[in-house]
Amino acid sequence: METSGRTEPEACPICLDPLQREAYLDRCFHAFCYHCIVNWSRFIKEKYCQSATSIKCPLCKVENFSIVYSFYGESFSRFYLNGASQDSFFTSGHVFRLQCYNSEPGNIFNVQQYWKHQRYRRQNIWLSSWLRREIQTLTKEEDVDIIFHHVLGVIEAFFRSNEGHDMKLSPEKRQEKFRAMLVDAAMPFLGERTERFISELELFLASGLNIEAYDRVYMQKIRELCNSMEASSETNS
Repeated sequence: METSGRTEPEACPICLDPLQREAYLDRCFHAFCYHCIVNWSRFIKEKYCQSATSIKCPLCKVENFSIVYSFYGESFSRFYLNGASQDSFFTSGHVFRLQCYNSEPGNIFNVQQYWKHQRYRRQNIWLSSWLRREIQTLTKEEDVDIIFHHVLGVIEAFFRSNEGHDMKLSPEKRQEKFRAMLVDAAMPFLGERTERFISELELFLASGLNIEAYDRVYMQKIRELCNSMEASSETNS
């Protein structure tokens, strides 16, 4: 709602007042006043389990493990529900991407068209930065140079091979070969997250966007999903 050309501040779902010291739950990304959601988490822990390390969002019931707040550019603070300390190298971008891996990937960009129209032949200048951040997010380690260079080397070798005899492969076979090579390269480091990581990599490559634009589109998709879950929950209640 707008008054005199100005947008009213978003209301906190708990206190219903305008958001104060805006904070987000780390998986569903619903926003609350910092003190409201912290007090809510303490109330839930006291009521149900003193050793609880997670809480369900008051709105969508998705399980969350920390509260992210005090955003200043790429820095932020985080309140862990299990009392652990924040990983200092984690930026808000890392937190967001971890949230993405804990949600359904969805059809954000057309991966099939990416392979069909050979768009992989265009160099993606943002791939290195995106890849390093993804590996840091999944391993929760700052120094990922060995993994990063190994995986990037496999990706670059694959794209170079498509300039030779592999040009005759169908789009489906080319994609299948790409995923198989990445499974072999990443599985020792990423384990059960490997297949999802490769799917996220394909989405990023298919987008053709820089990291900031890609994150904005992805965040919008997650918010639409959360709103849909919330509406479905209200309908069924």
